[in-house]
Amino acid sequence: MSVTIKSAREIELMRESCRLLEGIFSHLAGMIEPGISTWEIDREGEKEIRACGGVPNFLHYNGYPASICTSVNEEVVHGIPKKKTILKEGDIISLDAGLIYEGYHSDMARTFAVGQITPEAQKLMDVTRQSFFEGIRYARAGHHLHEISNAIGAYAESFGYGVVRDLVGHGIGTHLHEDPQIPNFIMKSRGIRLQPGMTLAVEPMISAGTWEVEWLDDDWTVVTADNSLAAHYENTILITEGDPEILTLSEDWKSLYWHTEPAAET
Repeated sequence: MSVTIKSAREIELMRESCRLLEGIFSHLAGMIEPGISTWEIDREGEKEIRACGGVPNFLHYNGYPASICTSVNEEVVHGIPKKKTILKEGDIISLDAGLIYEGYHSDMARTFAVGQITPEAQKLMDVTRQSFFEGIRYARAGHHLHEISNAIGAYAESFGYGVVRDLVGHGIGTHLHEDPQIPNFIMKSRGIRLQPGMTLAVEPMISAGTWEVEWLDDDWTVVTADNSLAAHYENTILITEGDPEILTLSEDWKSLYWHTEPAAET
């Protein structure tokens, strides 16, 4: 395993890549309403990525045919945008996307409500998001990688939810997927020791039912095996000597969810 430590210059480029991506997500969030197609979301997302000087890093990645992954309801990740997939009242949709800026990648995901959703769907979305913040309490120099994994998994499972095991987070930098892999479920091993300058994409994928998933015939779309709802929440983060820097989340939004004291070093 080779985990890259980013220089000050590289970190600045990643900050900008992530800042641009967060702005695009804010724009796309305003489009999500009953009657819009996932194809329209993808077209707008690609247009905005290119308009800000970025390159969509998902487009053609290992053959993926779009710039924005659009996963609806029981779709966990990697849903392919389509003109015929029209959002309706009560759906939830996960958007997952990234861009390349000056050679450096960003990556983030959010799950959104389409109109009025059930309390059960809202709770799944809220727990998935909070599981990320529970995990990154441990995203500090001196801690071990799987402390993040264990905290995410333990929190989500405490609500009876399934934590997807077939897909994990990852390092990120000049490549979209770098070492290390970052599970969201409880691990027996400790994992690597975290160091300042590591950049990681931490991304809980949580199901209201089983943790087991299946791939559809398009070889991309991952769905829950029991057709239960799924939610996805991801940020690109930077390991520092103190609190992690959440590169794809502005300080105003971070303050809404970051309620816990840093975990003690182990």
